[in-house]
Amino acid sequence: MRKGKSATAVLAGVMLLGAMLSACGGNNNNGAASPSGTASAGASAGARGAASPSQTAKAEEEVTLKFYFGGDKKAATDEVWSKVSDYVKDKGLNVKFDINFIPFNDFKDKMLVMAASGDNWDLNFDGDWLSYNQMAAKGSYMALNDLLPQYAPNLYKKYEEQGTLSAATIDGKIVGLPWTMKMNQRQFVTWRSDLTEKAGINVAKDSVKTIEDTENLLRELRKAYPNMKLNRTGPLTLIKIREEWIDLNQHGLGYYLSDPTMKIQPIEQQPFYKEAAVKARQWYDEKLINRDAMIDKTDGAAEWRNGKSVFTLTSHEWVNADPGFSDPSFKLDSSLIYPDKKQVNRTPLANVAAINRNSKHPDRVLRFLDMIETDRTLYDLVQYGIEGKTYKLDGDTAVYPDGMSTTTSNYMEWGGQWAFWKPQFMRPTTTYPKDFWLHEAEFASEPINVNSPLDGLFVSEEPMKNELAKRDQAIEEFNKPIEFGTVKDPEKAVDDYIEKQKKNGLDKIIAETQKQVDAFLASKK
Repeated sequence: MRKGKSATAVLAGVMLLGAMLSACGGNNNNGAASPSGTASAGASAGARGAASPSQTAKAEEEVTLKFYFGGDKKAATDEVWSKVSDYVKDKGLNVKFDINFIPFNDFKDKMLVMAASGDNWDLNFDGDWLSYNQMAAKGSYMALNDLLPQYAPNLYKKYEEQGTLSAATIDGKIVGLPWTMKMNQRQFVTWRSDLTEKAGINVAKDSVKTIEDTENLLRELRKAYPNMKLNRTGPLTLIKIREEWIDLNQHGLGYYLSDPTMKIQPIEQQPFYKEAAVKARQWYDEKLINRDAMIDKTDGAAEWRNGKSVFTLTSHEWVNADPGFSDPSFKLDSSLIYPDKKQVNRTPLANVAAINRNSKHPDRVLRFLDMIETDRTLYDLVQYGIEGKTYKLDGDTAVYPDGMSTTTSNYMEWGGQWAFWKPQFMRPTTTYPKDFWLHEAEFASEPINVNSPLDGLFVSEEPMKNELAKRDQAIEEFNKPIEFGTVKDPEKAVDDYIEKQKKNGLDKIIAETQKQVDAFLASKK
């Protein structure tokens, strides 16, 4: 983040575009899961004339809305959401909340299992980096074309003004409400500068620009700190940046940003993949990558904050936000890797909130989301919690109560909060100071950062679902050991893996995906 003051008008314009709206999604044919009990009570409150909001709430049956977010559940969560329930009941929405969290490492698999079992939770956080693509492809989310304007008219109006619903529309059905943040997730090599200084390692900020530079730094860190966890990321991540390879988030397929034809290819057949495999084995042998990296499901961000790792790869956001270190003596420095290479910005589907197709109360969920769109008091309660207990105000800034920090927070900075960000209500925080998101948008607008030509593309899996199931199984079984360096002969392993994927119906997958990509690009002309 490049800090500094900017004109108020610019900030207002960027912030209007720059924060994710709360969202919901799905595919239920006509989107008509039966609205709960007396949904019309809220929708037609005006017709009852003298009825107060609290009387309206009493007139409709109380229901419990079950929500799922990612990460760990913080200590004051249930207390906060009990207050949320009290508040919205006073405003005419008679609901309680059952708030659940799934660790991000398990989130995708557990959501897919829950959806397959027919679970009837109401709303969940999601993103194209989690389970959104597969959940939407399987019809796990409710189509909202009719429900959204009826029960969340203010939210719907905002999306209409911004024109961002198209990214989450499949076959004419709105299957999610995406965020509108402008950000780029390109990688920064990041290290604990207090530890490099202690070890006498001379590494200047912004001096690590290539994978070779990264290797040299890792070797020095390993020599100085032989017993610390060092790195949980293989070299493939960095090599893809060098090659300007863009993952399609679609079963190990991608394309080169420099290719005007957008030719979709399997990553395993690219020359850089074998190069990365050989290098991954070298890293594994030299312990430049943690030996348990392939199976490690601990929260890497928590390990970094708590001083249990000395090196990480992270984004522009997290080299400029307050990392929330558990010890104030911890310091970091960073370097943008391959600063001359272009990378695509985050998609509108990076963070989405979605309504389960089996929800019994989609109307209540949407009414709740609409209230967040217009009510600052409710927004503060949902985002920051209970003033004096989970946060306090320092002017307009929401800060932790005395004695509390990111690592000990009892509510603030909860995982999945991004689904409810509202530009009109967002406060500066300890983590994100004033104008932070303006500077994130400025970084994403630099010439090296571009919007993906395939933003808004949704690849239907139905015509190739059997082949994709086999491909995904092979990715799990063979690709991961290659990527993390655990195979003894990486070149042979790559050759064998290529042949296995060919036999799994790769030609059909490529042909069908390319057909859909070409049709999408043609529709944009």
